[in-house]
Amino acid sequence: MIAIAVLIQVAGSFRGNRIVFPEVTEIGKAFYRLICSKKTYLAVGTTLLHLLQAMAVSLAAGTMIGIAEGLSEKLRSGLIPLMVMIRSLPMIILVLLIMTVISYDLVPVVSGIVVLVPLISEAVSEGCRNIEPELIDVYRLHSGLGIRVLWYVYIPLISGYLKQAFFSASGTGLKIVVSAEYLVQTNNSLGKAVYSSSYFLEYAEIYAFAIIMILLVLFFTELPVFIVRKIGKARENKAVYHTGTHMKKTGKNCIFRLKRL
Repeated sequence: MIAIAVLIQVAGSFRGNRIVFPEVTEIGKAFYRLICSKKTYLAVGTTLLHLLQAMAVSLAAGTMIGIAEGLSEKLRSGLIPLMVMIRSLPMIILVLLIMTVISYDLVPVVSGIVVLVPLISEAVSEGCRNIEPELIDVYRLHSGLGIRVLWYVYIPLISGYLKQAFFSASGTGLKIVVSAEYLVQTNNSLGKAVYSSSYFLEYAEIYAFAIIMILLVLFFTELPVFIVRKIGKARENKAVYHTGTHMKKTGKNCIFRLKRL
């Protein structure tokens, strides 16, 4: 945040244009005005709803496609060109293509799904291909490949890859959804709010909206990682405590037995 503020001030000094590069105090005032407005929370809620819808579908579809790719090298080889093409398309062209096919109201969600499914499926496929073959062979001896095996065997084994894909997709998805909202002018959304600010040359508000979106990305990407790390450390400390307590009890029992001898 501080680095961005410094860059804005430096750019404003060189260009001498305080409309495009306003003072930090002006951005701060705009940010305070936005977070005190109900319209801002309505816009954030609309955008987050689009993001959650896109994430839900993308996680389900991406996980299934990724597992299928991980189990079938031929399927993975066949889907690679399609996935590369989707990732290579510029965002604006992708949204314009989607706009010609479906209703404008669905464009932000569908745009997010189209971009996020390849990202998630690639991570899941990588996780499946890195599973120890011996583990899979043991499970296959007792039962064939089915829903229960996928749910109780594959998903836990690739949970680390799924978490990483979720964190990456959350930040990327928010940027995609806002860009699509901007292009299709979705009512009561962050994309429409940014468009309105740019139309009226309210650049301080644009930077303030940028700060809000940065905070949202951090909330979805950094906060879950922090919570997971804290939970992991708590579990490790608990395990160490129980291990130490067990060793102390075992040691006391051994000393008691030696004294008796």
